[in-house]
Amino acid sequence: MKYTDVNAEAIDRWADSGWEWSEPVTHETYQAARAGKWDVLLSPNRPVPHIWFKPYIKNERLDRVKILGLACGGGQQAPIFAALGSDCAVMDYSQRQLDRERYVSAREGYDIRIIRADMTERLPFDDDSFDIIFHPVSNCYIEDVYHVWNECFRVLRHGGILLAGMDNGYNFLFDDESARPRVVSNRFPFNPVKNPDQWEKDKGEAYQFSHTLEEQIGGQLKAGFRLTDVYEDTNNDPDSIAEGIPAYWVTRAVKE
Repeated sequence: MKYTDVNAEAIDRWADSGWEWSEPVTHETYQAARAGKWDVLLSPNRPVPHIWFKPYIKNERLDRVKILGLACGGGQQAPIFAALGSDCAVMDYSQRQLDRERYVSAREGYDIRIIRADMTERLPFDDDSFDIIFHPVSNCYIEDVYHVWNECFRVLRHGGILLAGMDNGYNFLFDDESARPRVVSNRFPFNPVKNPDQWEKDKGEAYQFSHTLEEQIGGQLKAGFRLTDVYEDTNNDPDSIAEGIPAYWVTRAVKE
């Protein structure tokens, strides 16, 4: 079994156990988005600035804008894009995450393309297919992020925007973030495919990987993107937020 198949099964279990990223938006949230009151997340806490959707956003709408939610299942972000009038597709490898998308679309009565696919393989889309790719924190579940950036560049149109959330590696330093004093527990890169002892620490869960600035930001630049903006974000863990230690990067990049 491929490690990505293991991960899909693990995320299915998390979704069935009340994972925060599997709680679909409410009807009220969807209706508020239709009325122009909305936010979307690429990382745990800070909403994406609406200005990041320019030049495609007009009057708080994304009418007919072609958006790919990449590894974006769960019924949280894609329904907002649908409410804003976009032509939205959501791709994920977790069946349960995609089930949430189907549930919300049926409840609200909108059309959306739902694709189950592994982002470590060639994306199942033609070249120049999308105006925006919305990629929340998820490439921590794959080993090779360069492939993802190259595929994003391929399927975006010229002038298209890549919006991506990324784990910066901080989350992999400690086995127990609540311990005092904190002791660095893991060597980098955190890669349970190459370091089986790291997998033993999370046995029965998902394979996760630390990635460097060179992979995350440099990888986008090498793929051909131009970086236009960036911000950082913290974990939902109140302890991490209190310490003010960012654990995520969020980027806006353009295919010129």
